[in-house]
Amino acid sequence: MVVALSGRRIDAPGTEPPVFPLAASDWVRTELRALFQARHAKTLVCSAACGADLIALEEAGALGMRRRIILPFALGTFRETSVVDRPGYWGPLFDQVIAEVHACADLVDLGIASEPDSSYRKAGEAILEEAAFLAARGAEEVLAVLVWNQVSRGEGDVTHAFGKAARDRGWCVLEVRTLPGEPLLGAGGV
Repeated sequence: MVVALSGRRIDAPGTEPPVFPLAASDWVRTELRALFQARHAKTLVCSAACGADLIALEEAGALGMRRRIILPFALGTFRETSVVDRPGYWGPLFDQVIAEVHACADLVDLGIASEPDSSYRKAGEAILEEAAFLAARGAEEVLAVLVWNQVSRGEGDVTHAFGKAARDRGWCVLEVRTLPGEPLLGAGGV
């Protein structure tokens, strides 16, 4: 099983209502580990932003899964704008995961101009394409995972667009909530 993942970043200080509070990290970590194990996931394809991405990457690494990271633009710029600008231990974790994945030649920089909405949306599309390619190559299934509060922010919501694109491909989509409550929620084929 190849998992294509997209999700929310940790909330900035003062975010109201909360979308993904730092305190929910352990909840999400537990849910992702259970999902990866239950689905016998072998490969994770995602970006590396603070929150959903880095938690998933850390758990996948602990389980011995292959990790393929797709960044929309240069590593340093991504680290500053998508990793260390929120509360938590994200900088050191990002550095560690990037080093491990880079050593396996599984780090992709798309080289897109760093315009937030379009570059992140293009990275999401690339994650889906890469997951499809890796699954076809290994004769495996693809599972799309959304780690979010299940509320769209509207037209520019990258996570919502990712889920829609995965459903349009006919893929199974599972949702992991970023606010503790009910565990894994299936949609679109589960």
